[in-house]
Amino acid sequence: MNDNRNYKYKLDSKDVRNEFKIIAGLIKPKSKVIDLGSGDGTLLKILRDVKKTDGVGIEISHSGVKSAKNKNIRSIQGRIDESLPFKDKAFDYAVCNVTLQMVMYPEVLLSEMKRISKKQIITFPNFAFLLNRLDILFNGIMPRVMIPGYKWYSTGHIHQLSIKDFKVYCKAHGISVLEVKHIGPSRFLFLPSKYLIKFFPNMFATTGVFLIK
Repeated sequence: MNDNRNYKYKLDSKDVRNEFKIIAGLIKPKSKVIDLGSGDGTLLKILRDVKKTDGVGIEISHSGVKSAKNKNIRSIQGRIDESLPFKDKAFDYAVCNVTLQMVMYPEVLLSEMKRISKKQIITFPNFAFLLNRLDILFNGIMPRVMIPGYKWYSTGHIHQLSIKDFKVYCKAHGISVLEVKHIGPSRFLFLPSKYLIKFFPNMFATTGVFLIK
């Protein structure tokens, strides 16, 4: 049975995701970056190679830390939703890529990111995506679109949120949203989805990418 609560990475793993190019575009060259939930270190390696950043990652998976170190990426094993061992504003950017929904205390994670960095980049699967809504409406079960291959009981997604949820959170906690990018399918019901995502992101985007401060 598939279970994504404890990822197991190969030593030479290269886990490239669609968000990486967008994240790189939000980061200025030669910045100090911390990646929280850094996986196998692929994102930090891309940022180092493309933007000449000075980066470090924190990852709960031992195999992820080993894979990152194999790429000459500094990586620490540990949790990210607790007090972090870094000084205030130690980094230019703190990144948390598609991991916010998997931690026990997302509010602690967001607070610590704000403390240790000048700007933060958060990405997460949009639980309000239309196909998710249809899955629960017509099938009466927890949506499977955002967790392909997993069951409701075998996934680490424990705090599902939507793009709208995150905007409400930012407003309630005095967080400035500097830039938002949305990722979604190129077509929807045989129609180009570019404008659907632009005007109705909470319904048609699969992933939200936020630059906040």
